[in-house]
Amino acid sequence: MSSYLLDVSNFLLRWLHVIAAIAWIGESIYFVMLDNGLKTPKAEEDRRKGVFGEMWAVHGGGFYHNQKYATAPEKLPDDLHWSFWKSYVTWLSGFGLFVILYMANPSFYLVNPGSPWQWAANLSGLEANLVALAFLAGGWVVYNELCKRISPNMDRDGLLSIAVAVMMVVVAWLSVHIFSGRAAFLLTGAVMATAMSANVFFWIIPGQRRMVKAMQAGETPNPLDGKRGKQRSVHNTYFTLPVVLLMISNHYSFAYTNDWAWVIMALLIFAGALIRQYFVLMHSGHHKPAYPAAGVVLILLAFGLGAPSLSSDSTSGAASAAVTSESSASSGTGKAVADSGEDSDATPLASVHAVVVERCASCHAAQPTHAGFSAPPAGVALETEAQTEQQKAVIQQVVASGYMPLGNLTQMTDDERKLIANWGSE
Repeated sequence: MSSYLLDVSNFLLRWLHVIAAIAWIGESIYFVMLDNGLKTPKAEEDRRKGVFGEMWAVHGGGFYHNQKYATAPEKLPDDLHWSFWKSYVTWLSGFGLFVILYMANPSFYLVNPGSPWQWAANLSGLEANLVALAFLAGGWVVYNELCKRISPNMDRDGLLSIAVAVMMVVVAWLSVHIFSGRAAFLLTGAVMATAMSANVFFWIIPGQRRMVKAMQAGETPNPLDGKRGKQRSVHNTYFTLPVVLLMISNHYSFAYTNDWAWVIMALLIFAGALIRQYFVLMHSGHHKPAYPAAGVVLILLAFGLGAPSLSSDSTSGAASAAVTSESSASSGTGKAVADSGEDSDATPLASVHAVVVERCASCHAAQPTHAGFSAPPAGVALETEAQTEQQKAVIQQVVASGYMPLGNLTQMTDDERKLIANWGSE
């Protein structure tokens, strides 16, 4: 029953997270479009009232007239709309998902046994959870300090943008060296997402509240509050597309099981920012196709690095050492490997299924013995030869990429990966 409730929580939290994220990102993109598309008001009366810009739009069978005030209007309405709950709900629901999916099984989802750093490879589950939390908090602290120290008065935002870009490359590099593949991509996206929501919580909304309070008291608002809110909003704008991409990356093992995973991650982050820049400029009336073109080039480079032919031998599974009875006996599947025939590249189903049963079936079973599952992941059970044969293409793909077994907790050997790679070859 507890496993079922965990699945239900996962299901509902994921739904809430997607709904809140769509609402937050959609509203954010709309206001960026509105802000960049404003035109000087034509009516003298509007200019006299302090209207900075206006936009006319048609939608849903009606016409809209949006106006932005550069200074306080004569009277602020009591029902002033605030945009912050969508941000908070997105982060809280995302963090909740991270807790029940990753932190509930850290040894399975977070620990990277193949890390070149011994301390990271030997982390206990509790230690991995603490390091993950520190990673998120540390990302926000470093980003916030960069903003405060490099451009405190918003007069060196260009230099700050470069510093934040370098920071994200470092975050990508660190994440793949500390955490397992898909957790590394997720946590890098979560660092940006945390910065986005923290910008709203610590800077944008408090600054806006101070501005409103000053206006209501008949005082002149501190211009730095407006400038700082704009600075952080701009950062959130360019974080948006990379965050969405990294959050869905767990479905694509070619990216995070690659030796160049951190480079692939950085390329995709910059590609998303460049593509977003095109839309930001387009709303201002400037079409710069060089930006999305450069983004596409970076995406193609990332896909090139992720291609199997460019992967390392350790992750491709196709260039492991020759199968020997000694190594296969130590793996517990000696008979299966020996049966495949050392002099033949072809592998029979029975040999593959023996490996699958030992290395995969603890999770991929009608009743998984692994504590983290109440049902076979993705609905794939591998208890019979017929089930294994039906999933041949998927098994070869995920085993060759190194994605499965997750974290290689069942200690699948290179010889066994070669056995599966050669399955059914002529």
